[in-house]
Amino acid sequence: MFNPPNGEILGISDPTGSSAASDGQPVRPDARDAELLDAYSQAVVNVVEKTSPAVISVTGRGDDRQGGSGSAFIFTPDGYAVTNSHVVAARTHLKAQTSEGDRVDADVIGNDPATDMAVLRLAARDLPYAELGDSDALRVGQLVIAMGSPMGLHATISTGVISALGRSMRGQDARLIENIVQHSAPINPGNSGGPLVDSRGRVIGVNTAIIAFAQGLGFAVPSSTARWVISEVLQYGKVRRRHLGIKAAVNRLPRHLVRQLDLWSDQAVEVMEVSSGSVADSAGIRAGDIIVAINDRIITSVDDVHRLLAILPMMQALEVTTLRDECKRTVHIPPPGNQS
Repeated sequence: MFNPPNGEILGISDPTGSSAASDGQPVRPDARDAELLDAYSQAVVNVVEKTSPAVISVTGRGDDRQGGSGSAFIFTPDGYAVTNSHVVAARTHLKAQTSEGDRVDADVIGNDPATDMAVLRLAARDLPYAELGDSDALRVGQLVIAMGSPMGLHATISTGVISALGRSMRGQDARLIENIVQHSAPINPGNSGGPLVDSRGRVIGVNTAIIAFAQGLGFAVPSSTARWVISEVLQYGKVRRRHLGIKAAVNRLPRHLVRQLDLWSDQAVEVMEVSSGSVADSAGIRAGDIIVAINDRIITSVDDVHRLLAILPMMQALEVTTLRDECKRTVHIPPPGNQS
């Protein structure tokens, strides 16, 4: 440890040029800095007091050893809650522990591995709940607070900032989860399913993953995705998605074909297999066909197909542009329930 000569106390000059410790007194923080720290602390305290009562931990019931334990948060006073699909795993019933230590049964009413989201219903009413915020309005650098039960430590709080937006990660079914929020609030196993909230206590993400052996790298599914999953589950009992019924792989197209057909890219998706009776089968799509666009949107990967099938309205017809024998053709696929 470095010691100043003769025990001299090194002062830090204030903006007026005087030494803050010239009289031998301890260095004191600038009043403005102290006010900022107090404001930051008070903001965190306010968020914790507002939102933490809605945060719960979830585990299996009795001898249930499927899946793992994790966190969740209640979003309605009548007991609906959100957690991660990988926390739920294959279970349909869980045990939830509230912030007050009460243990209640929780049923899984919707599980969507493609977004790593699951919706629960607690066997309780008149519960504290958290407000879903707008993840589309997030900005890099803004304060965020992670809540959950890391390593089984219930009601743990950590703070950080939004590090990046628009990340992507693979869900359990290998589909890409879009618009992942990267943040620096420390999270650990057990934080999964817990809320990531803003400075007003609104949930702007659901913590879902960390990178092993890394620090300050946390990821959350955005609240916009959680809101969509909740809406689908509460209205239909599941997340509805359109499926073509094909297996496909990326294929590089010959340059002469790209020029000849005036294609947007030399990369497209080749159909490797068509399921019998699927919508693709009914529309006449065959193995060997190459998909270059859906509804005039370019297709260069299987992820592009999944993404478009997820974002296009369920009742909108699909116009699939394919290549066969070096000729471009358009295949019409009517909305579900309208196939003839």
